[in-house]
Amino acid sequence: MATKVVMEALSPTMEEGRLVEWKKNEGDAVAAGDVLAEVETDKAVMELVARSAGTLIKRTVEVGATLPVGGIVGWLGTKGEAVPAQASGPGPQASAPKAASGPVGQAAAPLAATAPSPQPQAPSSSSDRVKASPLAKKIAEEKGLDLGRVQGSGPAGRVVLRDLEGASAQAAATRGPMAVGRTSAGAPGVVFEDIPLSQIRKTIAKRLSQSLGPIPTFYLTMDVDMSRSAEAREALKALGPEGKVSFNDILIKALATALIQHPACNAWWMDDRIRVWHEAHIGMAVAIEDGLITPVIRNAEQKSLRQISAEARELAGRARDRKLKPEEFTGSTFSISNLGMFDIEQFTAIINPPEAGILAVGKVREEPAVVNGQVVVRQKMRMTMSCDHRAIDGATGAAFLKTLKTLLENPLALVW
Repeated sequence: MATKVVMEALSPTMEEGRLVEWKKNEGDAVAAGDVLAEVETDKAVMELVARSAGTLIKRTVEVGATLPVGGIVGWLGTKGEAVPAQASGPGPQASAPKAASGPVGQAAAPLAATAPSPQPQAPSSSSDRVKASPLAKKIAEEKGLDLGRVQGSGPAGRVVLRDLEGASAQAAATRGPMAVGRTSAGAPGVVFEDIPLSQIRKTIAKRLSQSLGPIPTFYLTMDVDMSRSAEAREALKALGPEGKVSFNDILIKALATALIQHPACNAWWMDDRIRVWHEAHIGMAVAIEDGLITPVIRNAEQKSLRQISAEARELAGRARDRKLKPEEFTGSTFSISNLGMFDIEQFTAIINPPEAGILAVGKVREEPAVVNGQVVVRQKMRMTMSCDHRAIDGATGAAFLKTLKTLLENPLALVW
């Protein structure tokens, strides 16, 4: 008897999934545990595996379609078995990817009065043989890129996301026909394109609405002298490759240490109670192609700078490849967002519920300062803490930031 293959909840917050790639064709034999498809969740690209053995007799969802959790993706049965007629499709909730474009100043016409939206050309057979990350395959499909013409820079020549960043010209040449308007210079060209929301972008929009609306947030900003932390970094470099740490690694260690000393800031707002944590699990915001994700450094207060540095690099790399496991991006007790590498001096970050706070960090910059009556150049950094006022009071947050500032200005305290 044929059995359903359904869209499973592959992460704790997943409500729907987008099918990125089929790993099995109709008619293929399938063993329990075999990977049937790759699915883009709200956080990562993950594997959908078979829960029983059989033959894949029907794929009911096309690549690029979005399906709610519990929706039918396909059917397993015996070779030649027919799928029940009333259940041959994925159901009314499934949605296919949509794209639209048009000239400047022209309003979109009703769908019923337009020709079908142009779809990207299918990748050539050379793309099918190219080694590429799931995210690179997804982006290439959306842009209409032939992966066979892209030079891969990943392991064993694998095409990864960064290899596609300069391929926009090829995308324009290989995608299907699109509506064309006139640019301001008078040259013909596509002037807008509607891009379907990815699962992670949908989740970001939903979480931000949940955060900014009901959470009464206030902000605390403090300048830190990072000169000694900079000297510590240079000293550690002399130990070799293993001694290479970033300012962000030092921040994570100092943040975790300060949170253990101020547990009231290391808290979750649980509506009817406040959960105070005595372990510091630091969410580290990482920018990816279509949003951001926060891999978690667990028990950061117990780890050395070297351990934090190695773990942060490894998690950030897999985050950009959308290969994190659910337990690696959930359960943070406090988060940090660092935009210093983008030359940003100061900003405010949005709290990630149920956490009660998040730290926004700007760049380390040279600035004149008065030290012992003399004007000297020091390395300064500005940090801003967003606080959920339901859990953290102003004086509580200020005391926490003062401790964090002391640790960063005296980094030997982190290894003492």
